[in-house]
Amino acid sequence: MIRSILFKFSFFLGIVFISLVFLPALILPQKITLIGGKVMGYWAKFCLKIFLSTKINILGKENILKEEKFFIACAHQSMFETFFLQTIFDSPIFILKKELLKIPIFGLYLKKIGSISIDRNKISKDNLGFSDQIKKHTDNSNRPIIIFPQATRVEVLDRSPFKKGVKRIYEELKISCQPVALNSGDVWPKNGKLKPNKTLTVSILDPIDPNMNSDEFLDLLQKNIYEEIEKII
Repeated sequence: MIRSILFKFSFFLGIVFISLVFLPALILPQKITLIGGKVMGYWAKFCLKIFLSTKINILGKENILKEEKFFIACAHQSMFETFFLQTIFDSPIFILKKELLKIPIFGLYLKKIGSISIDRNKISKDNLGFSDQIKKHTDNSNRPIIIFPQATRVEVLDRSPFKKGVKRIYEELKISCQPVALNSGDVWPKNGKLKPNKTLTVSILDPIDPNMNSDEFLDLLQKNIYEEIEKII
């Protein structure tokens, strides 16, 4: 209980501090702001290690695509991956819920680093055109897009079908997909108590080529990620 309180207090206080330190970066080149994101990722790792004695294990780094454009489809169980993935991949662009852009200061950072927002609660003109936004980013940058196919944080044992948004991105972009599985919900769940003395594993899986039928792609992506989660929990 005390360890959980110390973790939450220290983590969020640190995020506020980092945000204030990098506040001038909002008027500087984007690459300066992106450094702040990496610092937040390392801060999350530090707090987990110090306050919860969490061991973080990264598998499959050799699978990370190089010298070609790709997008990342990652399981989503915790706040952890929204910070830590920035330490693994080079300046990723997040697809996230629109509400996050309304958070004071932090929302400004998300806009500055080029995050793509969608309104999950309604079908809007902006939502219908979100794949156009993604294609524009991909055409003009080598930064990988990150999408969470479950669309929200879920429990580590949740096996809900992936949403079709990831299939639309695969169809539109015609680039490889880098699947990522993890068990962060077993340490830092969306709801419930934090769990100390655990191993948190991030597993970077073999990429999926861009030439598949989109329905077959969705089935394969879901199968690969859920099967890997079963191995690491």
